Amino acid sequence: MKITKFLGLSFLLFAFAATLFPEGVHAEDPAAVLDFYGREVQAGTPYLIQDLSYEPGDNTTNYVVGATINPICNSDVVLSYENGGLPVTFSPVTESTDGVIREGTLITVSFDADTCKMAGVTPMWKIGFNSTGTGYIVTTGGVDQLNQFMITKDKIDGSFYQLYYCPKSDPFCECSCVPVGATNDKYLAPKAAVVVDVRFKPELNIYGDKMVSEW
Repeated sequence: MKITKFLGLSFLLFAFAATLFPEGVHAEDPAAVLDFYGREVQAGTPYLIQDLSYEPGDNTTNYVVGATINPICNSDVVLSYENGGLPVTFSPVTESTDGVIREGTLITVSFDADTCKMAGVTPMWKIGFNSTGTGYIVTTGGVDQLNQFMITKDKIDGSFYQLYYCPKSDPFCECSCVPVGATNDKYLAPKAAVVVDVRFKPELNIYGDKMVSEW
């Protein structure tokens, strides 16, 4: 009887402490994803996604993520040269209290761009089959909560990140997340042979003006 009372009292004390000091009983938040300038990446803020690719001959080329068609109209997601990029926004799947995008958490990704006037067209990323027959690629037309991605820090260079597609968001697939790379023709695709290491550059500065190129 005394043990039962002790356990009940302990539970009440823990619940009271959790109410007064929630930060002390919850796990620490994952690390924030940082942008090009070392600032926390914010949900809903437009960012250009830069990829630093190594071409034959030890040359490096700056690519940015763009779309095959702009305005977005069943567009596929590709790597473009610097002036062909389109900004994206990130949204956490689980509601965030501070609006910060964090490493290893599920997010949706959408182009911050106009769309054409067609049914079912959205700027949200999803995985779809390439009409040219080269396999599955990242495309547009996603539906909220069903097309989820994740950002993790690059294991070799901590100043870059990697994008992952998480098919476990598909109710018919209990699968782990897979890295998003690039095909030889620069389409973003899950488990592609070419690794894509990215970083995120705000499209607008603190005054709301478009950033000057500093790649």
